[in-house]
Amino acid sequence: MMTGKDRYLLEVSGLKKYFEVGKKKTLKAVDEVSFYIRKGETLGVVGESGCGKTTCGRTCIGLYEKTDGQVLYRGEDVHQMKGEKRRQFTKQAQIIFQDPYASLDPKMKVSEIIAEGIRAHELAGSEAEIKKRVEELLVTVGLDGSYGTRYVHEFSGGQRQRIGIARALAVEPEFIVCDEPISALDVSIQAQIVNLLEKLKKEKGLTYMFIAHDLSMVKHISDRVMVMYLGKIMEITTSENLYNKPEHPYTKALLSAIPIPDPHVEEKKVRIRMAGEIPSPFNPPSGCRFQNRCPYAVEKCRMEEPALTQIEEEHFAACHRCGEF
Repeated sequence: MMTGKDRYLLEVSGLKKYFEVGKKKTLKAVDEVSFYIRKGETLGVVGESGCGKTTCGRTCIGLYEKTDGQVLYRGEDVHQMKGEKRRQFTKQAQIIFQDPYASLDPKMKVSEIIAEGIRAHELAGSEAEIKKRVEELLVTVGLDGSYGTRYVHEFSGGQRQRIGIARALAVEPEFIVCDEPISALDVSIQAQIVNLLEKLKKEKGLTYMFIAHDLSMVKHISDRVMVMYLGKIMEITTSENLYNKPEHPYTKALLSAIPIPDPHVEEKKVRIRMAGEIPSPFNPPSGCRFQNRCPYAVEKCRMEEPALTQIEEEHFAACHRCGEF
Protein backbone atom coordinates (compact mmCIF):
# COMPACT_ATOMS: atom_id res chain seq x y z
CA MET A 1 0.00 0.00 0.00
CA MET A 2 1.14 3.54 -0.70
CA THR A 3 2.10 5.77 2.18
CA GLY A 4 2.52 9.46 2.80
CA LYS A 5 1.39 11.83 5.51
CA ASP A 6 0.13 14.44 3.07
CA ARG A 7 -1.66 12.07 0.70
CA TYR A 8 -4.15 10.46 3.07
CA LEU A 9 -6.51 11.64 5.77
CA LEU A 10 -6.63 8.15 7.29
CA GLU A 11 -3.99 5.47 6.82
CA VAL A 12 -4.36 2.01 8.34
CA SER A 13 -1.49 -0.49 8.43
CA GLY A 14 -1.67 -4.11 9.64
CA LEU A 15 -4.64 -3.37 11.91
CA LYS A 16 -5.78 -6.16 14.21
CA LYS A 17 -8.66 -6.20 16.65
CA TYR A 18 -9.12 -9.42 18.64
CA PHE A 19 -11.69 -10.09 21.35
CA GLU A 20 -11.01 -12.60 24.11
CA VAL A 21 -14.16 -14.67 24.67
CA GLY A 22 -13.83 -16.82 27.75
CA LYS A 23 -10.45 -18.27 28.70
CA LYS A 24 -9.54 -20.13 25.53
CA LYS A 25 -11.35 -18.45 22.63
CA THR A 26 -10.10 -15.52 20.58
CA LEU A 27 -12.33 -13.79 18.06
CA LYS A 28 -10.20 -12.25 15.30
CA ALA A 29 -12.72 -9.63 14.21
CA VAL A 30 -10.17 -7.62 12.19
CA ASP A 31 -7.02 -9.42 11.17
CA GLU A 32 -4.11 -7.58 9.51
CA VAL A 33 -5.93 -5.05 7.32
CA SER A 34 -4.29 -2.13 5.52
CA PHE A 35 -5.97 0.66 3.56
CA TYR A 36 -6.16 4.42 3.22
CA ILE A 37 -8.81 7.10 2.75
CA ARG A 38 -8.07 10.36 0.97
CA LYS A 39 -9.56 13.63 2.18
CA GLY A 40 -12.90 14.31 0.50
CA GLU A 41 -13.59 10.77 -0.70
CA THR A 42 -15.99 8.07 0.44
CA LEU A 43 -14.65 4.57 1.07
CA GLY A 44 -17.45 2.01 1.06
CA VAL A 45 -16.87 -1.05 3.25
CA VAL A 46 -19.00 -4.09 2.43
CA GLY A 47 -19.31 -7.75 3.36
CA GLU A 48 -21.64 -10.21 5.02
CA SER A 49 -22.65 -9.83 8.66
CA GLY A 50 -19.77 -10.69 10.97
CA CYS A 51 -17.03 -9.85 8.45
CA GLY A 52 -15.50 -7.21 10.76
CA LYS A 53 -16.48 -4.03 8.91
CA THR A 54 -18.11 -2.31 11.90
CA THR A 55 -15.27 -3.32 14.24
CA CYS A 56 -12.78 -1.96 11.73
CA GLY A 57 -14.56 1.40 11.54
CA ARG A 58 -14.87 1.75 15.31
CA THR A 59 -11.23 0.79 15.87
CA CYS A 60 -10.12 3.36 13.29
CA ILE A 61 -11.60 6.21 15.36
CA GLY A 62 -10.52 4.81 18.72
CA LEU A 63 -13.87 3.57 20.03
CA TYR A 64 -12.14 0.18 20.33
CA GLU A 65 -8.52 -0.22 21.35
CA LYS A 66 -6.46 -1.94 18.68
CA THR A 67 -4.78 -5.29 19.27
CA ASP A 68 -1.96 -4.50 16.86
CA GLY A 69 -1.14 -2.39 13.83
CA GLN A 70 -1.37 1.33 13.31
CA VAL A 71 -4.04 3.90 12.49
CA LEU A 72 -2.77 7.30 11.38
CA TYR A 73 -5.03 10.34 11.09
CA ARG A 74 -3.25 13.20 9.35
CA GLY A 75 -0.03 11.38 10.17
CA GLU A 76 -0.78 11.10 13.91
CA ASP A 77 -1.29 7.73 15.63
CA VAL A 78 -4.95 7.63 16.77
CA HIS A 79 -4.29 5.14 19.55
CA GLN A 80 -1.41 7.16 21.00
CA MET A 81 -3.31 10.44 21.24
CA LYS A 82 -3.69 11.88 24.73
CA GLY A 83 -5.14 15.00 26.35
CA GLU A 84 -5.91 17.93 24.07
CA LYS A 85 -4.76 16.08 20.96
CA ARG A 86 -7.26 13.32 21.68
CA ARG A 87 -9.98 15.87 22.39
CA GLN A 88 -9.38 17.57 19.05
CA PHE A 89 -9.47 14.22 17.27
CA THR A 90 -12.90 13.44 18.75
CA LYS A 91 -14.07 16.71 17.20
CA GLN A 92 -12.57 15.92 13.81
CA ALA A 93 -13.80 12.30 13.62
CA GLN A 94 -17.41 11.34 14.34
CA ILE A 95 -19.67 8.31 13.85
CA ILE A 96 -23.26 7.78 12.74
CA PHE A 97 -24.55 4.57 14.33
CA GLN A 98 -26.63 1.84 12.74
CA ASP A 99 -29.58 1.96 15.14
CA PRO A 100 -30.87 5.55 15.38
CA TYR A 101 -33.01 4.74 18.42
CA ALA A 102 -30.53 2.82 20.57
CA SER A 103 -27.80 5.41 19.96
CA LEU A 104 -29.92 8.38 21.11
CA ASP A 105 -30.73 8.91 24.80
CA PRO A 106 -34.53 8.61 25.16
CA LYS A 107 -34.47 10.70 28.36
CA MET A 108 -32.98 13.73 26.63
CA LYS A 109 -34.68 16.20 24.36
CA VAL A 110 -33.36 16.36 20.81
CA SER A 111 -31.86 19.81 21.43
CA GLU A 112 -29.89 18.45 24.41
CA ILE A 113 -28.59 15.49 22.39
CA ILE A 114 -27.32 17.70 19.57
CA ALA A 115 -25.98 20.39 21.92
CA GLU A 116 -23.75 18.01 23.92
CA GLY A 117 -20.87 18.19 21.46
CA ILE A 118 -21.27 21.93 20.95
CA ARG A 119 -20.90 22.49 24.70
CA ALA A 120 -18.07 19.98 25.13
CA HIS A 121 -15.98 21.66 22.44
CA GLU A 122 -17.09 25.19 23.32
CA LEU A 123 -18.31 25.96 19.81
CA ALA A 124 -20.90 28.52 20.95
CA GLY A 125 -20.59 31.25 23.54
CA SER A 126 -24.09 31.45 24.98
CA GLU A 127 -27.25 29.38 25.36
CA ALA A 128 -28.93 31.52 22.72
CA GLU A 129 -26.14 30.72 20.27
CA ILE A 130 -26.35 27.02 21.10
CA LYS A 131 -30.13 27.03 20.52
CA LYS A 132 -29.68 28.79 17.18
CA ARG A 133 -26.97 26.34 16.15
CA VAL A 134 -29.17 23.35 17.04
CA GLU A 135 -32.08 24.75 15.02
CA GLU A 136 -29.75 25.32 12.04
CA LEU A 137 -28.47 21.74 12.24
CA LEU A 138 -32.01 20.33 12.33
CA VAL A 139 -32.89 22.33 9.22
CA THR A 140 -29.65 21.20 7.57
CA VAL A 141 -30.66 17.53 7.92
CA GLY A 142 -34.17 18.15 6.65
CA LEU A 143 -36.11 18.58 9.90
CA ASP A 144 -38.03 21.50 11.37
CA GLY A 145 -35.96 23.69 13.67
CA SER A 146 -38.64 23.46 16.37
CA TYR A 147 -38.20 19.69 16.73
CA GLY A 148 -35.50 20.26 19.36
CA THR A 149 -38.13 20.43 22.09
CA ARG A 150 -39.28 16.84 21.44
CA TYR A 151 -38.01 13.43 22.58
CA VAL A 152 -36.60 10.69 20.37
CA HIS A 153 -39.61 8.36 20.70
CA GLU A 154 -41.77 10.98 18.97
CA PHE A 155 -39.95 10.47 15.64
CA SER A 156 -39.89 7.87 12.87
CA GLY A 157 -36.78 5.81 12.12
CA GLY A 158 -35.73 8.06 9.26
CA GLN A 159 -36.19 11.18 11.37
CA ARG A 160 -34.16 9.65 14.19
CA GLN A 161 -31.32 8.91 11.81
CA ARG A 162 -31.41 12.55 10.66
CA ILE A 163 -31.08 13.55 14.33
CA GLY A 164 -28.08 11.22 14.62
CA ILE A 165 -26.54 12.90 11.57
CA ALA A 166 -27.18 16.33 13.10
CA ARG A 167 -25.45 15.22 16.30
CA ALA A 168 -22.39 14.10 14.31
CA LEU A 169 -22.30 17.38 12.38
CA ALA A 170 -22.65 19.50 15.53
CA VAL A 171 -18.89 19.55 16.24
CA GLU A 172 -17.98 20.39 12.62
CA PRO A 173 -16.05 17.17 11.85
CA GLU A 174 -14.13 16.42 8.67
CA PHE A 175 -14.30 12.59 8.85
CA ILE A 176 -17.39 10.51 9.63
CA VAL A 177 -17.71 6.74 10.00
CA CYS A 178 -21.19 5.88 8.73
CA ASP A 179 -21.84 2.54 10.43
CA GLU A 180 -24.63 0.97 8.36
CA PRO A 181 -26.71 4.16 8.68
CA ILE A 182 -29.51 2.90 6.41
CA SER A 183 -29.83 -0.80 7.29
CA ALA A 184 -32.43 -0.22 10.04
CA LEU A 185 -34.58 2.00 7.82
CA ASP A 186 -37.42 1.32 5.40
CA VAL A 187 -36.33 0.98 1.78
CA SER A 188 -38.29 4.12 0.87
CA ILE A 189 -36.25 6.14 3.40
CA GLN A 190 -32.81 4.69 2.63
CA ALA A 191 -32.31 6.68 -0.59
CA GLN A 192 -33.28 9.90 1.20
CA ILE A 193 -30.60 9.39 3.85
CA VAL A 194 -27.95 8.49 1.26
CA ASN A 195 -28.84 11.59 -0.78
CA LEU A 196 -28.62 13.70 2.38
CA LEU A 197 -25.16 12.31 3.19
CA GLU A 198 -23.98 13.05 -0.36
CA LYS A 199 -25.34 16.59 -0.17
CA LEU A 200 -23.61 17.22 3.17
CA LYS A 201 -20.35 15.80 1.84
CA LYS A 202 -20.33 18.30 -1.04
CA GLU A 203 -21.41 21.26 1.08
CA LYS A 204 -19.07 20.65 4.02
CA GLY A 205 -16.14 18.87 2.38
CA LEU A 206 -16.62 15.73 4.45
CA THR A 207 -14.82 12.40 4.17
CA TYR A 208 -16.76 9.19 4.80
CA MET A 209 -16.08 5.59 5.68
CA PHE A 210 -19.46 4.18 4.62
CA ILE A 211 -20.13 0.73 6.08
CA ALA A 212 -23.00 -1.26 4.56
CA HIS A 213 -24.09 -4.63 3.19
CA ASP A 214 -26.27 -3.20 0.39
CA LEU A 215 -23.91 -3.07 -2.58
CA SER A 216 -26.34 -1.11 -4.73
CA MET A 217 -26.35 1.76 -2.21
CA VAL A 218 -22.58 1.55 -1.76
CA LYS A 219 -22.12 1.95 -5.52
CA HIS A 220 -24.22 5.10 -5.42
CA ILE A 221 -22.22 6.89 -2.71
CA SER A 222 -18.65 5.49 -2.78
CA ASP A 223 -15.53 6.58 -4.64
CA ARG A 224 -13.73 3.36 -3.69
CA VAL A 225 -15.01 0.11 -2.17
CA MET A 226 -13.36 -2.34 0.24
CA VAL A 227 -14.76 -5.88 0.44
CA MET A 228 -14.20 -7.75 3.73
CA TYR A 229 -14.66 -11.40 4.67
CA LEU A 230 -13.93 -12.96 8.08
CA GLY A 231 -11.77 -10.04 9.21
CA LYS A 232 -9.73 -9.81 6.00
CA ILE A 233 -9.78 -7.55 2.96
CA MET A 234 -10.66 -9.56 -0.15
CA GLU A 235 -10.64 -6.70 -2.63
CA ILE A 236 -10.32 -2.92 -2.68
CA THR A 237 -10.63 -0.69 -5.72
CA THR A 238 -12.56 2.16 -7.27
CA SER A 239 -16.33 1.86 -7.33
CA GLU A 240 -16.25 1.72 -11.14
CA ASN A 241 -13.71 -1.11 -11.18
CA LEU A 242 -15.49 -3.14 -8.53
CA TYR A 243 -18.82 -3.15 -10.32
CA ASN A 244 -17.50 -3.44 -13.88
CA LYS A 245 -14.54 -5.81 -13.50
CA PRO A 246 -14.39 -7.44 -10.06
CA GLU A 247 -11.47 -9.82 -9.52
CA HIS A 248 -12.18 -11.76 -6.33
CA PRO A 249 -14.70 -14.67 -6.46
CA TYR A 250 -16.34 -13.41 -3.26
CA THR A 251 -16.87 -9.96 -4.78
CA LYS A 252 -18.36 -11.53 -7.89
CA ALA A 253 -20.75 -13.62 -5.79
CA LEU A 254 -21.90 -10.57 -3.82
CA LEU A 255 -22.47 -8.56 -6.99
CA SER A 256 -24.44 -11.37 -8.61
CA ALA A 257 -26.89 -11.24 -5.67
CA ILE A 258 -27.90 -7.61 -6.37
CA PRO A 259 -31.45 -7.68 -7.74
CA ILE A 260 -32.08 -6.04 -11.12
CA PRO A 261 -35.35 -4.05 -11.37
CA ASP A 262 -36.06 -5.39 -14.89
CA PRO A 263 -37.72 -8.84 -14.40
CA HIS A 264 -36.66 -10.06 -17.87
CA VAL A 265 -33.00 -9.24 -17.20
CA GLU A 266 -33.21 -10.60 -13.63
CA GLU A 267 -34.59 -13.90 -14.90
CA LYS A 268 -31.65 -14.41 -17.29
CA LYS A 269 -28.97 -13.28 -14.84
CA VAL A 270 -26.45 -15.90 -13.73
CA ARG A 271 -26.37 -16.06 -9.94
CA ILE A 272 -23.11 -17.20 -8.33
CA ARG A 273 -24.07 -19.26 -5.31
CA MET A 274 -21.57 -19.72 -2.49
CA ALA A 275 -21.49 -23.20 -0.98
CA GLY A 276 -21.96 -23.72 2.74
CA GLU A 277 -22.09 -21.21 5.58
CA ILE A 278 -19.62 -18.59 6.76
CA PRO A 279 -17.04 -20.41 8.92
CA SER A 280 -16.75 -19.57 12.61
CA PRO A 281 -14.56 -16.50 13.20
CA PHE A 282 -13.17 -18.36 16.22
CA ASN A 283 -11.76 -21.03 13.90
CA PRO A 284 -11.31 -19.61 10.38
CA PRO A 285 -10.08 -21.89 7.57
CA SER A 286 -6.37 -22.24 6.87
CA GLY A 287 -5.01 -20.57 3.76
CA CYS A 288 -7.55 -18.30 2.10
CA ARG A 289 -10.46 -17.47 4.41
CA PHE A 290 -12.88 -17.97 1.51
CA GLN A 291 -11.50 -21.28 0.22
CA ASN A 292 -14.19 -23.58 1.63
CA ARG A 293 -16.95 -21.64 -0.19
CA CYS A 294 -15.08 -20.72 -3.37
CA PRO A 295 -15.88 -22.64 -6.59
CA TYR A 296 -12.38 -21.95 -7.92
CA ALA A 297 -10.32 -23.04 -4.90
CA VAL A 298 -7.26 -25.25 -5.50
CA GLU A 299 -4.80 -26.86 -3.11
CA LYS A 300 -2.68 -23.71 -2.87
CA CYS A 301 -5.76 -21.79 -1.65
CA ARG A 302 -6.17 -24.27 1.20
CA MET A 303 -2.51 -24.18 2.23
CA GLU A 304 -1.34 -20.60 1.68
CA GLU A 305 -3.03 -17.33 2.57
CA PRO A 306 -3.04 -14.97 -0.43
CA ALA A 307 -1.56 -11.53 0.05
CA LEU A 308 -3.46 -8.40 -0.94
CA THR A 309 -1.79 -7.84 -4.31
CA GLN A 310 -1.96 -4.92 -6.70
CA ILE A 311 -3.59 -5.86 -9.99
CA GLU A 312 -3.61 -2.40 -11.52
CA GLU A 313 -3.59 1.17 -10.25
CA GLU A 314 -6.06 1.54 -7.36
CA HIS A 315 -7.02 -2.15 -7.57
CA PHE A 316 -5.93 -4.76 -5.00
CA ALA A 317 -7.23 -8.29 -4.44
CA ALA A 318 -6.29 -11.24 -2.20
CA CYS A 319 -6.65 -14.25 -4.50
CA HIS A 320 -4.13 -16.77 -5.85
CA ARG A 321 -6.13 -17.12 -9.09
CA CYS A 322 -6.93 -13.54 -10.00
CA GLY A 323 -7.25 -13.14 -13.76
CA GLU A 324 -7.90 -16.86 -14.39
CA PHE A 325 -11.70 -16.69 -14.48
